[in-house]
Amino acid sequence: MSHQISRGVVLVSTLAIGVAPAAYADDTYPDRPIRWIVPYSPGGSTSWTANLVGEHLTAVWRERVLIDNRPGANTVIGTEAGVRSKPDGYTLIYIGSALCSNVTLVKDLPYDTIRDIAPIATVSGYENLFAVHPSLPVKTVKEFVALAKRRPGELMFASSSHGGSTNLAPRLFNMVAGIETTQVPYKGAGNAMMDVMGGQVQYIMSVPVNIVTHVRNGKLRALAVTGDKRLSTLPDVPSLAEVGYPGVSLKTWQGVGAPAGTPKAIIDKIAAEVEKLVAMPETHKKLEAQGFEPYYNGPSKTAEMIKTDIERFGKIIRAANIKY
Repeated sequence: MSHQISRGVVLVSTLAIGVAPAAYADDTYPDRPIRWIVPYSPGGSTSWTANLVGEHLTAVWRERVLIDNRPGANTVIGTEAGVRSKPDGYTLIYIGSALCSNVTLVKDLPYDTIRDIAPIATVSGYENLFAVHPSLPVKTVKEFVALAKRRPGELMFASSSHGGSTNLAPRLFNMVAGIETTQVPYKGAGNAMMDVMGGQVQYIMSVPVNIVTHVRNGKLRALAVTGDKRLSTLPDVPSLAEVGYPGVSLKTWQGVGAPAGTPKAIIDKIAAEVEKLVAMPETHKKLEAQGFEPYYNGPSKTAEMIKTDIERFGKIIRAANIKY
């Protein structure tokens, strides 16, 4: 009888130990600052979105979310630093479409995108805005295509991440429109925009938040939005589908992840706060004003989307023969 009681005590104790970490994490997390690794240079849409989420979490939890920019190697340097960090909820990883394209683009990735990253949530999605320097003698997409055909390879586009949307959208458009243009890569969106506005590079296809202000003040001319819908912030700018290029849609997204092994209770707690943030009317206004679409997915749907986008972006990279 005493032997049975002892086994029962051991069993109950073991179960309690198994449950305790999740409950503990949910009740006390966070109790110190959180580091959010962003694998891009400061400035541009990634900083804007990271600050939006970071400021919300800081206000709710009274613990600072510190943005740690780690650019380089097409987001691989920062992402690797994130996945190699302790999975305790105090290191987050900025995730997005480049995470998916790198699976095809980068040989010998130092991490497994599916196995080593715990997706938490998506925050926003967007199509790209196609804009040119005002000195370029075109005012419509058809005029741009005609010019590119007369001058194959001469028109240059700025990209801020190899295999990201600023790279893939122009490549996809080239294939659909039957033109040839040349990529000029940059380490960050800020530098890319400076050279487009300075006229050193003729055009860019980028997240609207990087371009809208410059279109309004006349430093850039917007020709179209990828996909099939206009932006509420620039209602006079047509979509590429409207002007005869329905095959050019490259909806991309931005979100939050963590090193694999981060306790589920912590992941769920962060996801719940991101969901609240994205649902706020004020957040909708802020996102839409920058050309973003509020776009929340929780951990499981974000994981599914990563797998889908690995295949989706892989097809474009292989078809366009993009090399890193």
